[in-house]
Amino acid sequence: MAPNVPEQYKKGWKPPFQEQDVAPGKQHKLNPPPLDDITADGKPYKPAGKLEGRKAIITGADSGIGRSVALLFALEGADLTLTYLPSEKQDTEEMIDLIKKKTNNSRRIQALECDLRKEEVCKELIKKHLDFHGKLDALVLNHGTQNANKNLPDLPTEQWHETFDTNIHSFFYICKAAIPHLEQGSTITFNASINFAVGHPELIDYTATKGAMIAFMRALSNQIVGEKAVRCNAVAPGPIWTPLIPATMSKESIEKFGVTVPMGRAGQPIEVATAFVYLTSADSSYISGQVIHVNGGVVIE
Repeated sequence: MAPNVPEQYKKGWKPPFQEQDVAPGKQHKLNPPPLDDITADGKPYKPAGKLEGRKAIITGADSGIGRSVALLFALEGADLTLTYLPSEKQDTEEMIDLIKKKTNNSRRIQALECDLRKEEVCKELIKKHLDFHGKLDALVLNHGTQNANKNLPDLPTEQWHETFDTNIHSFFYICKAAIPHLEQGSTITFNASINFAVGHPELIDYTATKGAMIAFMRALSNQIVGEKAVRCNAVAPGPIWTPLIPATMSKESIEKFGVTVPMGRAGQPIEVATAFVYLTSADSSYISGQVIHVNGGVVIE
């Protein structure tokens, strides 16, 4: 391995133990910060204009995977509408400043504070995007929540409903509002999880929503890819270093985070974000209804 490759890409790397007391966590509190645009060869991400002219919505874009997706989309030429929660304003502002710096202020970006659990807010998100950008042809639904629980009888019913409201009901609301405005060649891409396939014992409600997400994606693809020529896919990350980990996982899970996968390390957001670029670009023009597993080598059948 080349000497300039970051430690994060070396086998056995795991982040130092840390916790955050409020979900979904803060990017600026992570140590070390996740890698957004440095690839596994230690080099800066090299854009090729793959998304020039695209007008994309990216939810949960303040931190983690969503932040890296937003940065790579902007580098590839897309204009953006980004969503965040009130507690994520600082991370969002820092991320937009980074995009402006990396793109010489050449991208049009609007950032919207949105509680996507509410259908009216999701409708308004689509309207505000169209008012600002004029069209919508790339939808990346990345937002989500999780909270560890080791004993189902102790799982609060309110948490179950909140997880479903955030992780899957909002996806239905947004897609329902967006699809009438998507033209031929547009894409919808969901951020799912390895857990729909392996079943994380501490994340039963979260895992259930990710299973529903994959089923929804496949059925939606079958409904619209032929008639509307709109492709719909999902990315299923494994253990990726984001603020959600120290803010929501148990101490035991944080301590062994990432080291149990075949590659023996946690992943970085850019390693997932490149899959979103691929699925949104013309490179994946014959792919719909599929799941890309970015999980450190865990075989999913």
